[in-house]
Amino acid sequence: METFTEVKIYSKPKNVYNAIAKEIIKMVQNSNQEIFDIALSGGYSPKGLFKKISKKYAEQVPWQRIHLWWGDERCVPPTDEQSNYKMTVDYLISNINIPENNIHRIQGEQDPELEALRYSKEMEDTLNSRGKNPVFDLIILGLGDDGHTASIFPDQLDLFEHEQNCAVAVHPLTGQKRITITGNVINNANQVFFLVTGTNKALRISEIMNDNDAAQLLPAYYISPENGTLTWFLDEEAAAQIS
Repeated sequence: METFTEVKIYSKPKNVYNAIAKEIIKMVQNSNQEIFDIALSGGYSPKGLFKKISKKYAEQVPWQRIHLWWGDERCVPPTDEQSNYKMTVDYLISNINIPENNIHRIQGEQDPELEALRYSKEMEDTLNSRGKNPVFDLIILGLGDDGHTASIFPDQLDLFEHEQNCAVAVHPLTGQKRITITGNVINNANQVFFLVTGTNKALRISEIMNDNDAAQLLPAYYISPENGTLTWFLDEEAAAQIS
């Protein structure tokens, strides 16, 4: 089945954040599901999205129905500045009224292998499933300068075939361990949003969009939800080199 892919380009990052926030509100309001499972991304771009939601849309989002998960986490305590969870608490969770039970944290301070198993099981026990994989209603992904997404790096493309829902990944430069959801889970989502802004992402975006041979080395190239839709939310800088 061909993935339905859409590319949306906005003049500035703040317009990208606005568009995604509105899309999330619409999606949840139009859904008759009682619970809506969203996996969040770490990194710089989501920070802007979280700030925008906190400032402008906090009251409009039905948080009682939303469960928050993470696509990846660095193996650090939740109070560490590098923690994706901490960043989400600082810029989003502390500003919204969401039940504590709706927050599903990856415990970066635990033994990585055991935590990957535990989080895999939590997903299995909690989420809907399609085939043998759990289903997120929405996964928000970022794009690294090297083409990585979640914590699937170019030298670890085998994580697309991994049978667990979560696995331990290693940052190729720093050697830092991370826990990431795997490719099968990402490609089983109902919707995937890529949130990508800035000039430093333009080359990677052009490789993927223009289907260059170089793109086949990039993890983000392999994101293609089999039963869902893929939407790229780009600012003009990130989209500048698409032919």
